[in-house]
Amino acid sequence: MEGETSWESLSISHSGSEVADIEPVSEGNDEGEGLLVSLDSILPDDILEKILSFLPIASIIRAASVCKRWYDIIYSKRFLWANKLPQKPWYYMFTYCESPAGYAYDPILRKWYNFDLPCIERSSWFLSSSCGLVCSMDNDSRSRIFVFNPITKDWKMLLEPPGAKFPDYSTVAISVDRKSHDYTVVVAKSKQVPDDFLQWDFSIHIYESGSRSWVTSIKEVLTGWRGGDECVICNGVLYCLIHSTGVLGTADLRHGLIMYDLSAQSSRTSLMRTFIPVPCFLTCGRLMNLKERLVMVGGIAKYDRPDIIKGIGIWELHKNGWQEVARMPHRFFQGFGEFDDVFASSGTGDLIYIQSYGATALLVFDMSQKQWKWSVKCPVTKRFPLQLFTGFCFEPRLEVAS
Repeated sequence: MEGETSWESLSISHSGSEVADIEPVSEGNDEGEGLLVSLDSILPDDILEKILSFLPIASIIRAASVCKRWYDIIYSKRFLWANKLPQKPWYYMFTYCESPAGYAYDPILRKWYNFDLPCIERSSWFLSSSCGLVCSMDNDSRSRIFVFNPITKDWKMLLEPPGAKFPDYSTVAISVDRKSHDYTVVVAKSKQVPDDFLQWDFSIHIYESGSRSWVTSIKEVLTGWRGGDECVICNGVLYCLIHSTGVLGTADLRHGLIMYDLSAQSSRTSLMRTFIPVPCFLTCGRLMNLKERLVMVGGIAKYDRPDIIKGIGIWELHKNGWQEVARMPHRFFQGFGEFDDVFASSGTGDLIYIQSYGATALLVFDMSQKQWKWSVKCPVTKRFPLQLFTGFCFEPRLEVAS
C-alpha cells in the first residue's frame, strides 16, 4: 500500500467555547515604533469567506478555532449556503465489535482522523448516506432509525416505521435534495410467509422530512425471491437487490434488481415487472448512487463454485442493461481473497471505496479517471486474527442538518 500512516484526532464542535487569538504581526514605521497590524482585520468578510470556502472541510473546521470572527463566519448561514465547492467523500472504517468507533479517511489531505459517529450503538447497524447526511437503523428491531450529520453531530430520531416487526431481511436508503436539503428515507422489509417457502412479503415504507411522517407503504408478495440488505435511491427511483430462494428454476440467477419510482407512489405496477437480471454470477453486490448514476460493485463468482469469487467488477445501469465500467486488476484483487462476501464497498461522487472485511486495506477507484489506488494505511489495530472490519462513505458537509 502507498504512503505512510497519517492520522490525527479531529475535534468538531459547534460550541466554540474556547477560541484562539491571532498573534499580531509587527511591522516597522518611519519613526521606528512598533505598529501592531492584524492580518485578520485587513480582509473584509466577503473576501475571507471566499478564501475559506476553497479549503478542504477538515481545514475549514480547524479554521473555526482560530478566532471568534472566523468561527462566526464559518458557522454563519451566509457562509454555509455559499460554500458550494465540492468536497470528496470521506470513508469511515470501523471494526465489528460492540462499539462502532473508528477512523475517517480524507482523500484530499490523505489523512485518517480519529472519529466518532452519533446515534450508532453497534457496528452491525444498517447505514446509508446522501449529500452530507447519514441514516442508521438498528439491527435488532429494525424500528429505531436516526438521521445525522457526522461532521456537525446534528441528529434526529425518526418515527417508528410501519410494517412487519422483526422482519427476516431489511434495508434502508436515504436521499437528500441538494437544493432544499429535504430528505427521503426508505425502509424495505422482507418476511417469509408463514409455512410457505415460496412466498415472501416484501414491503416499502417511505418517510419524507417535509411532512415528518411515513407517507405511504407498498406491499407485494414475491414468489421464489426475497428482499435483502442492499438498496439505494437514484434519480428519485428506489433500486433493491433481491435474492433467489433456489426454487422455481431461479437458482442460476441468484440475484436481480427491482425498482420503484418514489414520485409515482400511487402506481400499482408489480415490482417484479421491473426486474433486471444482474450482469453475471454475482456475489457480494453493493449498490451506490454516483452523481445520479446507478453503479453496482460485486464479486464475480465461479459458476461451479459460487462460494469462490474470481474477480471484482464495477457496472453502471443504462436503461435496462448493465455496462461494465472496470474490473479490478489482479494485483489489487490478491489483497481481498477469494471467498464469498469478503468485502465492503461504498461510493459517491466520483469515488468508490472497496475494503476487505479481514483487513484495514482501503482501495479507491476514481470513476472519472478510471484509476485504482490504495489509500494510506489506516491506523486501526487488528487485535486478533479473525477480527473483521467494515465501513461506508459520506460527503463531509457543514450546511446540511437533519
